[in-house]
Amino acid sequence: MVGTDLKSAKIRIAPSLLSADFGQLREEIARVEAAGADLLHWDVMDGHFVPNLSLGVPVIEKVRACTSLFFDTHVMITDPLKYAEPFIKAGSDHYTFHIEATAEPRRVIARVRELGASVGICLNPSTPAEAIEPLLKEVDLILVMSVWPGFGGQKFIADVLPKVQEIARRLRPDQRLEIDGGIGLGTAGQAVAAGADTLVAGNAIFGAPDPAEALERIRQEAEEARANRTPHLL
Repeated sequence: MVGTDLKSAKIRIAPSLLSADFGQLREEIARVEAAGADLLHWDVMDGHFVPNLSLGVPVIEKVRACTSLFFDTHVMITDPLKYAEPFIKAGSDHYTFHIEATAEPRRVIARVRELGASVGICLNPSTPAEAIEPLLKEVDLILVMSVWPGFGGQKFIADVLPKVQEIARRLRPDQRLEIDGGIGLGTAGQAVAAGADTLVAGNAIFGAPDPAEALERIRQEAEEARANRTPHLL
């Protein structure tokens, strides 16, 4: 069922395929799937909303046949409404768009739901939590960027952690709080301590000598942080 993987109460690790070796994408996916990845995170960039281009609908469509893992698609594009249908029909189980990219976020949310996918909304590092307050209860997932979108391998912006805490306090138990950017050993625990439950990690996994070991170590750090988290964030 679409969205099933978002309903689990456990910490989820979502390897970002932006950092994978695209020449060996099938092998890279198989490796992290065997290591226990919960989701696969697709970073879609259009060269307009962010200053870079990445992948598009055909890539997701082809890879969909290679794995049963949940496809967590994050679109950094100027027209998220227009492209919701192509990405979801290509195999995206979930569709997260930026609040900064549209003046009609409710139309995007409604369209994604019509297409049968779960829906999320994303905030850039400088965008306050108040920007999504009217929409908070209407989505399945909130994604907080802890780097500026557009490029992989950036340094974690710790200044977003108070925003993560603020959003975490307002979510229902069935809603997820994802963080993306600079997540790895040392930052995964900080993010979970602040309230995040879904961690997007790219270079920290695919850039490691042993991606499976890296994924497991990130999970261990995250679970330890969750066990010690302030009760109102659990």
